[in-house]
Amino acid sequence: MKKLLSLIFTASLIISCGSSHVITSKKEHKGYQPKKTTPKGIEIVTQNDSNTPKTTQPLVNTVPKTFTNKVEKYIYKYKNIAQYEMQQHGVPASITLAQGILESGAGQGDLTQRANNHFGIKCHNWKGEKVYHDDDKKGECFRKYTNPADSFRDHSLFLSGRNRYASLFKLKPTNYKGWAKGLRKAGYATDSKYPKKLISIIERYKLYQYDTVSKINIPTNTKSYTVQQGDSLYNIAKKFNTSVAKIKKINHLTDNNINVGQQLNIQ
Repeated sequence: MKKLLSLIFTASLIISCGSSHVITSKKEHKGYQPKKTTPKGIEIVTQNDSNTPKTTQPLVNTVPKTFTNKVEKYIYKYKNIAQYEMQQHGVPASITLAQGILESGAGQGDLTQRANNHFGIKCHNWKGEKVYHDDDKKGECFRKYTNPADSFRDHSLFLSGRNRYASLFKLKPTNYKGWAKGLRKAGYATDSKYPKKLISIIERYKLYQYDTVSKINIPTNTKSYTVQQGDSLYNIAKKFNTSVAKIKKINHLTDNNINVGQQLNIQ
């Protein structure tokens, strides 16, 4: 029954979506494909890469109970993160949100539910927590994130850190059609309908409005801390003269597990 409901949801979410695949080289492996209507995932640089910006990210928005549409919930939850990533790395928020909706089933895909992994990112040199899921092979390793914002960050780093996508960053951030077509042309997906799917989602839910927002500010009393080897929530709280409960609340943590390289917001 769950599989049937998932298929019905996906069909209503994305109109005329065929299967698609990410073109990968020996160094760029294919990732998770929760449904046949979603593109393959992508290899990302590791979270604790020396080039990863040490910046504070906005929090996931708490969705009002009045929201009932799953896609609208997804957009509301992650729009600030997508906008912030646009400011930091230049990927239009509309493109990030549309890809997230398409590739994670609006956050309902198994990998996203289990691991906050919105873009099918495999383990590759990952030192943090992991989950295993059947993909191209049985029991493949995928990255698990405590904070979904880290998945969005890896997505930004992948696009901004690869020469094959360099031409996209010459486009205006409001040119979502150019971005959608450019991703396909650069080899992000083999599905000829991939640009059309992204554009359809963007226009159906008016995601282009998030490409022209004013600068997103993080509260001045919020600091960013990157988790180091041997850290625990207790010693981090002690270091910043705060409490474990406050750190968990501001970062939407459901338990005390943290990963090396993970960024935490500290008030």
